[in-house]
Amino acid sequence: MGSEAAGMGSEALGMGSEAARLLEAVDFAARKHKDQRRKDPEGTPYINHPIAVARILAHEAGVTDMVVLQAALLHDTVEDTDTTFSEIEERFGAEVRRVVEEVTDDKSLPKMERKRLQIERAAACSRRAKLVKLADKLHNLRDLNRCTPQGWTEERVQEYFRWAARVVSGLRGSSAALEGALQRLFEARGVPT
Repeated sequence: MGSEAAGMGSEALGMGSEAARLLEAVDFAARKHKDQRRKDPEGTPYINHPIAVARILAHEAGVTDMVVLQAALLHDTVEDTDTTFSEIEERFGAEVRRVVEEVTDDKSLPKMERKRLQIERAAACSRRAKLVKLADKLHNLRDLNRCTPQGWTEERVQEYFRWAARVVSGLRGSSAALEGALQRLFEARGVPT
């Protein structure tokens, strides 16, 4: 793969092809999220979410940047499992680690503080992190439109849409396709942007 793969941690693992590097991230995320479920009534396996985020990036935004696609697959591993940033860097390289770091909430902070920081820090994120965040929000909002999570009221769903719109406003200028899809969801919900 030459210089394109340099510094991405894949050469040492014998993952020269992009397909192999992508599958390594899928496998890693699947192992880390193996016992987790989404909050939908079906209890969908959690791994479906990071796969959907990567799929949105590839299919709807035309993203081919392997760092972005791997980071999308790994974006919740540190936040929601026992994965460390060092582990991400060892397996996938410093660039992937940086993107995952940018999109990871500090779970030691109270929930409302984490949500406030997402809004506050959105505009300062790298373009790669913004793409992952946009696709993450898009998948979560589509899921919320599809069904209400267990224990959520309609008002809580609407509040999530309002909060997401504030985060997305700081991510603008990264992907017209993803921003347009999000805008349509916000408009359908009557959420100002």
